[in-house]
Amino acid sequence: MSKRNFVLLVIILSLVVVVAFGFLYFRQPADITSGDTEGTNFFSQFNPFGGTGTSKPPVTKPPVDVSGYVPPTGEEIQDAKLKKVSSMPIAGFTVFTKERIKETALVTGPEGADTKTGTPKTEFVLALRYVEKSNGIIYQTFADKIEERKFSKTIIPKIYDAYFGSHGESVIMRYLKADDQTIETFVGNLPKENLGSPLGGENELKGSFLPVNIKDVSISPDTLKAFYLFSTGENMVGTVLNFSTNKKIQIFDSPFTEWLSWWPNEKIITLTTKPSALALGYVYGFDQNGKNFSNILGNINGLTTLTSPNGKLILYGDSSLAVGVYHTDTRISDFLGVKTLPEKCVWSGGSDFVYCAVPKLTGFGLYPDSWYQGEVSFSDQIWKVDIKTGNGVMILDPVTVLGGEDVDGIKLTVDQGENYLFFVNKKDSFLWELSLK
Repeated sequence: MSKRNFVLLVIILSLVVVVAFGFLYFRQPADITSGDTEGTNFFSQFNPFGGTGTSKPPVTKPPVDVSGYVPPTGEEIQDAKLKKVSSMPIAGFTVFTKERIKETALVTGPEGADTKTGTPKTEFVLALRYVEKSNGIIYQTFADKIEERKFSKTIIPKIYDAYFGSHGESVIMRYLKADDQTIETFVGNLPKENLGSPLGGENELKGSFLPVNIKDVSISPDTLKAFYLFSTGENMVGTVLNFSTNKKIQIFDSPFTEWLSWWPNEKIITLTTKPSALALGYVYGFDQNGKNFSNILGNINGLTTLTSPNGKLILYGDSSLAVGVYHTDTRISDFLGVKTLPEKCVWSGGSDFVYCAVPKLTGFGLYPDSWYQGEVSFSDQIWKVDIKTGNGVMILDPVTVLGGEDVDGIKLTVDQGENYLFFVNKKDSFLWELSLK
């Protein structure tokens, strides 16, 4: 073969190779329909930067999981049902069990009432109470049947935060006085309901005030007590309030004044330094008698935490919004691959799973500062994450259900049977309910 023909052959073969590689490189994978949801590690669903323009984003396959995790089948993914509960912005809510007369009991016959006594049959079901943000009026409804009804008529304007105790029969409301500087905290007792009585909303809220400028409040897991922090002189004091007796016992005193409390179980209360990306954070624990105060975890910028019900695990996040689990017994941390804040999560009762509102995109910001200050708002998906494996299943993308309405989920709560997940949309403070079963 001549030298000239050899050169031409080499050029032709090179062009063929270039075209083949170009075809394989630019070819798009087949589209995945919106109904295909896989259980994967969080990395497969999280894009930290997003794209630009209006073109359809490429569909990316999840990274290879070497943990041995097998994605669940479609039958294992819950049939999510999302409902708006409140018709107004709320300051806080609670979930409790309430007795009601069965609907069939309104009809005479063996299905509706005891044929011997004529007593209507009753059932115990989940109910919700919540405080209207603008005026402090309390409303309630059932979880399985949203029928919002006014429960109280006492008006307290511009409630910032509300916490319920005593299984929904006590409430703590926090608001600013007219000077827009002094924090008032009111503790009210709600009247008991008689079974079958109409809810006219004429109940008055009676109670008393706690010291001014309370900085933080947390409710005990049995809802019978509250722990609150307030300043006295240069120190921060922590006090336990018994709702039934109104008895107050001081159990904490610290020269450091910036704390966030959490009461995960009867044995421990945790205190985390208020977070900032520009400051190292620490979390401490002590018992409800104020003893055994000790450092658990720290030296982390932007530290936010959520202790598990069993007290053995701490879900924590940092300034990058990366979330891990710290084991208090072994002092080992496991990175979950979650990009969110622990306060956008809730533990399952068995401390095996967490349900989290996870931002699709986080963008650039100083976290968690930018989110606290309202400079950044997220569009979340709802995920259930296995703590042992770090793998999760996306339960719901609210945008696909709500026709484009974004949710920035906070105050997540699950009932004892994990039949429902409740949360507040930080964007407008409306209460939502997600059926998990």
